[in-house]
Amino acid sequence: MLNTAIKAARRGAAVINRASFDLDRVIVNEKQHNDFVTDVDTAAEQAIIEVLSKAYPDHGFLAEESGASANVNDESEYVWIIDPLDGTTNFMHGFPQYAISMALQHRGVITLALVYDPVRNDLFTAEKGSGAFLNDKRIRVGKLDRIAKALLGTGYQAGNPGALTEYLKMYGIMAERSQGVRRAGSAALDLAYVACGRLDGFYEKGLKPWDIAAGALLVAEAGGIIAEFNGESDYLHKGNIIAGSPKVFGQMVGLLAEFA
Repeated sequence: MLNTAIKAARRGAAVINRASFDLDRVIVNEKQHNDFVTDVDTAAEQAIIEVLSKAYPDHGFLAEESGASANVNDESEYVWIIDPLDGTTNFMHGFPQYAISMALQHRGVITLALVYDPVRNDLFTAEKGSGAFLNDKRIRVGKLDRIAKALLGTGYQAGNPGALTEYLKMYGIMAERSQGVRRAGSAALDLAYVACGRLDGFYEKGLKPWDIAAGALLVAEAGGIIAEFNGESDYLHKGNIIAGSPKVFGQMVGLLAEFA
């Protein structure tokens, strides 16, 4: 299944890479304020699903642009959770920070994850219980024991009343306590960066399952911890997430407790 997922991701990446050479021809629609979809998102998603559905015709799909397939329900055994282009706004501007995110959910549990950065050709993969990898090399979260030394990632989902005020308050707290906070614009890549130690922690509110599913398994399999802001495990559905190496994670939860 992982080999098929890689094949599907590379098929989707081919669509994205071709379009990146002529961004003026990309068709953009605004789903809501500062939330965009392009014809590239749609075409990449179709390419990915085509490969997966051909290999596994009985599997369900939960994808950002097309939504849930007709066979997705509480009894679904296998469901692929797909974001064909996480970081669409970055892509539209030629800012090279975006990725394909894919996860396989088996009977409600995420068992396989893939985050592919087509710009850098970085392929992050994980299978439950088997570790996390970057381009076939085993990765681990960072070893820092103090948040004061940490580099953190975050994001902001526009459109919710009061969200910006809360985001800025969180940013102020974390920027003051850490070495720096980066908002690069792709939650999937940020989580992959936590898994390989490029970031020591990540936090964001208002995410969707396709933003989180793959990256969360990468972090877990790389020895990190992921939870809701209140420390519980329902982050995939609630969309609020804190992730990090064990000691940094614990300090982040304490600092962000008031926002749970």
